[in-house]
Amino acid sequence: MSKRPNRKSLPKTPVVAQIESFAHDLRGVAHVDGKAVFVDGALPGEEVEFIYTDIHRDYAEARIDRVITPAPERIEANCPHFGVCGGCSLQHLDEARQIVAKQNLLMEQFRRIGKVEPGEIWPPLTGPHWGYRHKARLGVKWVAKKGKVLVGFREKASAFLAEIEFCPVLHPRVGEHLRDLAELIAALSIKERVPQIEVAVGDERTALVFRVLQTPNQADLEMMCKFGQNFGFDIYLQPQGPDSIFAVWPENPPLLGYSLPESGVEFRFQPTDFTQVNAAINRKMVHRVLEALDPQPNDEILDLFCGIGNFTLPLARKAAHVIGIEGGAAAVARARQNALDNGLDNVAFHVADLTHPQDSSPWATRRYNKVLLDPSRAGALEILGLAGQWSASRIVYVSCNPSTLARDAGFLVNELGYRLVKAGVMDMFPHTAHVESIALFEK
Repeated sequence: MSKRPNRKSLPKTPVVAQIESFAHDLRGVAHVDGKAVFVDGALPGEEVEFIYTDIHRDYAEARIDRVITPAPERIEANCPHFGVCGGCSLQHLDEARQIVAKQNLLMEQFRRIGKVEPGEIWPPLTGPHWGYRHKARLGVKWVAKKGKVLVGFREKASAFLAEIEFCPVLHPRVGEHLRDLAELIAALSIKERVPQIEVAVGDERTALVFRVLQTPNQADLEMMCKFGQNFGFDIYLQPQGPDSIFAVWPENPPLLGYSLPESGVEFRFQPTDFTQVNAAINRKMVHRVLEALDPQPNDEILDLFCGIGNFTLPLARKAAHVIGIEGGAAAVARARQNALDNGLDNVAFHVADLTHPQDSSPWATRRYNKVLLDPSRAGALEILGLAGQWSASRIVYVSCNPSTLARDAGFLVNELGYRLVKAGVMDMFPHTAHVESIALFEK
């Protein structure tokens, strides 16, 4: 067996190649000596020089060194940190072409993995390209050699944090204050014991959750409270897991919130609860789900992977009854409270592990007119094994991973007899290779 070359033995001479297409992660694909090379930063149609970064048995990886012939879609990155910071990977590609590339990727995955093709393609859902991130996990590192704290995202293909001053994709309430955050932490006695900050932005309030591996002293707490007061942040500490968070400024802040005005619902959530990263796209996504599922006054609807009720409550405004299922007890408790706060009594929420579903659970043995799924990247194949007994005429599947959506679409179509009526993408994460998509199945 041949040994994999280490970085020291990689060829150092730039290689000239023609970029043929996008890979699944939207790196450029070239072929050299019959082997596929995935080139970070390259676009289809370009002639480039690249440098190898890794060589595997069946493929190689590389970074772009020089663009010889640029593609028409290539643009100058908006952020000076692009190329070093790993938070974005597509700022060199025109925004309109980014979403086209993602839609093409989704259709290719349907054909190759699921052996299916949608009858119709939805127009992409698009929104703001900058300042859109309402949720983020920022790394924190005290670098003694530089005598400073770094706050931000990791470097590309590295465990080190990128040295950035601001972030234009983060909501400006936070993205414009990374240097201020770094200066705050550098002044703390526990600056070496703060590994990350969780960011959560609501419609009106913004929370920062500091993960602390050591209890801050009184002077630290006073500085953090003053920082929160000066910049308008709710400040939380997290000494252990997500359930351990507590507020230090203000003493008892209200929960964060967001609204879906079209559905007449409002949500409250803790900073560590899962909520969608992109608020503008979330509103459009909920509208599309409602349009696709078309809830009627006599419908019984099952909402799987329901979280805090983001889809469940808007559906309950229109349907006879909606049941939401979620794996986390805290999320279910929050969903129940949100339903009460919105005056909805035609919803029920249950905690269940949907990766190991029990077909004897009362909710699983019922029949439903319609079903909604919004699983994690792993997809929903396990729970779809029960879909045959629900007799749903319509299934809407929201996905954050096109490959598992394509796999599950193949099961629904080829095993359960559904038709893939429509599918499309949503620009939840501009400037990244992340693909958010939606599909409608009917029977």
